[in-house]
Amino acid sequence: MALSRLLLLCMVASEVWDAETRPIDFVCDRESRRDLNTVADMEAALADCDVLKTLPSPIQLPCIKVHKASWERKSAQEKRRDIAVSLGALTGSVRVVRTLSQPGCASTLLERLEHTVNNYLHIVTHLDITGSVESPVLSCTPQSTHSLSTVLWTFSRLLTGKLEWLMADLTHRCPRR
Repeated sequence: MALSRLLLLCMVASEVWDAETRPIDFVCDRESRRDLNTVADMEAALADCDVLKTLPSPIQLPCIKVHKASWERKSAQEKRRDIAVSLGALTGSVRVVRTLSQPGCASTLLERLEHTVNNYLHIVTHLDITGSVESPVLSCTPQSTHSLSTVLWTFSRLLTGKLEWLMADLTHRCPRR
């Protein structure tokens, strides 16, 4: 019980973000993006969470494979939508599994993951990218897993792959320092 309370306290402390922060700040400050990425912390917490070997229900993994030339041909709106669809599916799956989990270490870790994915989803959907985009289409056939470590690994690849590439495309909007 003490471990789960400590984990919850760490989660809250690490996730508090300045209320004045705007999505463009996320684009322009690579260090802020790195600080928000708490996957390594969650992986460490998972190692200490003996209870969680297999999830009670599968979690849909985000699409992380990218054909570089195809990705570069997409508009910023299409890239954002691709990432948002993956994040939305992930947060929905995590929420379902969290409700099926017993209270304790596993539930706390799933809650933290859901909160983190929602933070990214909020930022991505509020980026100031104008233009129309066709209806969302996943860039892959979604896979699912019962392994939380696989979920964390895949989420990390989404952040360090597609999301970072989108941020690189948007850096021209950053104010000169």
